[in-house]
Amino acid sequence: MLPCSWNWLGRVGYLDAVALQKDLVRRRIAGEIPDTLLLLEHPPVYTLGKVAKREHILNAGDAEVIECDRGGDVTFHGPGQLVGYPIVDLNALKRDVKWYLEQLEEVMIRVAASYGTTASRLPPYTGAWVGDTKLGAIGVRVGRWVTSHGFALNVNTDLSYFARIVPCGIQGKGVTSIAKQIGRAVDLLDAARRAAREFGAVFDRSTTEHPAAPALRSAP
Repeated sequence: MLPCSWNWLGRVGYLDAVALQKDLVRRRIAGEIPDTLLLLEHPPVYTLGKVAKREHILNAGDAEVIECDRGGDVTFHGPGQLVGYPIVDLNALKRDVKWYLEQLEEVMIRVAASYGTTASRLPPYTGAWVGDTKLGAIGVRVGRWVTSHGFALNVNTDLSYFARIVPCGIQGKGVTSIAKQIGRAVDLLDAARRAAREFGAVFDRSTTEHPAAPALRSAP
């Protein structure tokens, strides 16, 4: 079983996280680091993937709006949402992006199950769903078969932010969170630890928390 280092970074500005991912991708391609999973939350931000339509942002309000190089349409990141950015070499796993997306879905489904929430897939859409409501979204980038960006699981997320956009460009579907499903708030660090454990199980990696997280500017 190959190693995978994981870090809990707390609240991190979106562009800071992008810069860190780019550096880690370079180092992973060079073989300087093992597979790495960054776990964090962002201050309020709407991000637009490569196929996003600006009109899917109805009212940005107090949130930033940032274009990025992941796949997908518009989504929201904010406090209480667990964001996972895996820097993984698919050459050592399976060079299949669809397969990779399915594994990220499985990670979120398993984390939800650990809190008593039954989530599943909802083809043809990606992500983790509870009925017709989206619990977790996915948007990735793969270069030279090394991944970046990743998944966003609504744990304690303020869901009102999603009313200001067309989430992932999908009309007529709702958004939910683990807290909404179980009727209580969830400790985000606890959710991060569960995600790291499930990530290791799904990808057959030995996950170890790295105590010295990369230095980043804290976001408000």
